[in-house]
Amino acid sequence: MLIGCCLAWLPGYAVVAQVAPDGVFTQIAQVAAVPVVDIAPRATATPTLTPTVRPRPIEPLPPTTAAEMTDLLSIGLTEVYARPVASLQTPNDIWERIRRGFGMTDLSSELVRDREQWYSTRPDYLFRMAERSHKYLFYIVEELERRNMPGELALLPFVESAFDPQAVSSAKAAGMWQFMPATGKQYALKQNAFRDDRRDVLASTRAALDYLQKLYEMFGDWHLALAAYNWGEGSVGRAMLRNQQAGQPSRYVDLAMPMETRFYVPKFQAIKNIVANPQAFGTQLPPIQNHPFFQTVDIKRDIDVALAAKLAGVSVSDFKALNPSASRPVILAAGTPQILLPWDNAQTFQDKLAAFGGGRLASWTVWMAPTNMRPADAAKRVGMSESELRNINSIPPRMLIRAGSSLLVPRASSMGTDVAERVADQGQLSLSPEQVLKRSAVKAGRGETVASLAKRYRVSPAAVAEWNKVSATATFKAGQTVVLYLPARTIQTQSAAPRQLATKPRHRSGQLAKR
Repeated sequence: MLIGCCLAWLPGYAVVAQVAPDGVFTQIAQVAAVPVVDIAPRATATPTLTPTVRPRPIEPLPPTTAAEMTDLLSIGLTEVYARPVASLQTPNDIWERIRRGFGMTDLSSELVRDREQWYSTRPDYLFRMAERSHKYLFYIVEELERRNMPGELALLPFVESAFDPQAVSSAKAAGMWQFMPATGKQYALKQNAFRDDRRDVLASTRAALDYLQKLYEMFGDWHLALAAYNWGEGSVGRAMLRNQQAGQPSRYVDLAMPMETRFYVPKFQAIKNIVANPQAFGTQLPPIQNHPFFQTVDIKRDIDVALAAKLAGVSVSDFKALNPSASRPVILAAGTPQILLPWDNAQTFQDKLAAFGGGRLASWTVWMAPTNMRPADAAKRVGMSESELRNINSIPPRMLIRAGSSLLVPRASSMGTDVAERVADQGQLSLSPEQVLKRSAVKAGRGETVASLAKRYRVSPAAVAEWNKVSATATFKAGQTVVLYLPARTIQTQSAAPRQLATKPRHRSGQLAKR
C-alpha cells in the first residue's frame, strides 16, 4: 500500500518518489528543475509558435537502492528548505516579468559603465522611451517566452529605435526593430506602395526573433548574435576568422569592430542593468501592467484610417501607433486583412462597424498609370490637383511617374468593389527623374537642316520643326538662329565642346561644287 510521495530538487533536475509501507523510496519520475514563472493562462491573438531552442534532455537516474534514495531525498529536501522558492504568483508588472526571464550572461566592461552613466543622467529620455514601449512590451515578452528565448531581448528596441515603429535611420533601416530593405524582404516583410511590414508590430517582431534565433544558432553566443544583428553575420564571421587565423580568441570582447557595434551590446547591457535595478541608478520606470495592450481585429473591406479610428473610439495618432505600416489614408483589406486595436476598443469597433450598414468605408482606391506621365498630367486624368496627388502618393519634385505605377486616387461614390489582392499586395510606385528642358538659341551652320540639328542635339526632328514653325524637311541658312528646348546637361556639354559647322561640299545635279 502506498502511504505517500515526495519531491526533491537535485542539481539540474527534480525527483518524484513514492514511499512504501516499509519505508523504501521508489523513483516515479524525473523532471527538469526550472522555476515556474507564470501559471495563469495568457490572453493572446496569435497562434503558438514551436520553440526552436529546446532544453537539454534529462538523463535517467542510475539504479538506486532504497538506502541511497533515502539519502538523496533527504539531501534534496534539505536543499529545498535552504534555497529561496520561486514565486508561483503571476507578476502584475511587465518589468518584473522581464526580470524573471533574464537568461543571458551579463557583460561587464568600461563601455557598459559609460552607457549606464549616459542613460541614468537622462531620466526623462529613458522614461519617455519606456512609456512609449507600453503598447508593445507584453506582446514581445509573450513571443520570447513561446520561443524559450532570453527575456531581456524584449529591451532591444530601446537600443534600435527607442521603441518608435516609425523610426528610419540614415541607412534606410525602418521600424521598431530597424530592418534594412533587403533584410526585411529576406524575412518576408513586404514593402509596397501601400504598406511597409518593417514597421508592422506583429510582422517585424516575428522577423526580428526569427533573425535573432538564426544568429544565435550560428554563433552559439548571445553577445555575438547581437553584434551580428547590428553589424551583419558576415562581418562578425570574418572578424572571428581573422582572430582564429591569428591564434587569438574569437569571443565578442576579443573582436575588432566598428565603433557603432562596439557600443551596441554595452548599450543593451546598460538598459538591462537599469531595468534590473532602477533605484540603483536613480531611475523610475513607468508602471506597465502584465496584460495585453492590443488585440487583432479582422477587416473584410477597404476602410479609411480616419473612419477606423473613429469607429474604435481612438485618436488617429493612437491608431497609427498600433498600425504603423499603414502609411496611406486607407487600409486595403486584400493586403492588410487585420488591424490592431487597444484591448478595450476592439469590441467597440466591431459593434460600430456592424451597425454602420452598407455605407462606403473607403474614399480612396488605386489607379494604374497607363504610360510614363508627369504628375500634373496624371492628376488631371484622375480629377485631382497636382499637389494633392504628390502629397498622397509621396511623389517628390522633378520626378516622372513610370508606366504601371499604382497611385492612390479618390474613389467614386458609385464604385462598389475594393482593390484587388494582386494590386493591394504587390502595387509599387516607380519613378524616374524628370528632365527639365531649357530654351536655347543656336546658330545654324552652312547646309544645316532640321534633321541634322535634331541628330546633333538628340531630339526629334518633329520637335525641332515645331519649335521653329518650319517643315520637318526644312534647311536653315548659315548663321540662322534656331530655337531648341534641351536638358540643362546637354546645353552645358554642347557649349563646352567646339562648334562643328557643316563645311562639307554640297552636291548639285551630279556636279561637284568648286572650292
